[in-house]
Amino acid sequence: MSASARSQTIDISLTVNGRPVQASVEPRLSLLDFLREELDLTGAKKGCNRGECGTCTVLVDGRRVNSCLVLAASASNHEVVTVEGLAKDGELHPVQQAFIEADALQCGFCTSGQIISAVACIEEGHAGSTEEIREWMSGNLCRCSCYPQIAEAVEMAARRMEADNA
Repeated sequence: MSASARSQTIDISLTVNGRPVQASVEPRLSLLDFLREELDLTGAKKGCNRGECGTCTVLVDGRRVNSCLVLAASASNHEVVTVEGLAKDGELHPVQQAFIEADALQCGFCTSGQIISAVACIEEGHAGSTEEIREWMSGNLCRCSCYPQIAEAVEMAARRMEADNA
């Protein structure tokens, strides 16, 4: 790649965790690297960098995506939510609280991706049973095998969120 090709940038404008962001990025920069390196939002982790593990899961316009597979430029004019953007006014999101209460983490490496995916799973209406949760959370891997606790946390959060919306 020539030096001039490497120095080309694209101007992007997006909302990240409720805040407007404008930046100039290289066309090949992933959303994950943009969040981590440019915005210092390190909650989304770089695991496999191939979209296989889910540690980099974020929400784009409310849909979960593996941010390692999305170009930052393609997120322009969209809303991105990372695990750092879930808590409101110093209060944890119900899913974050449920993960703590259910002890749904060990090493913590996959936790932010699991939490974001769990939020989407509940909002998509896929938290009706343990089996359904496991199916819809299957794109997020946990090497510590906390799957029973993760499913319990999702069920707990779903019940609380449903009660709060009733």
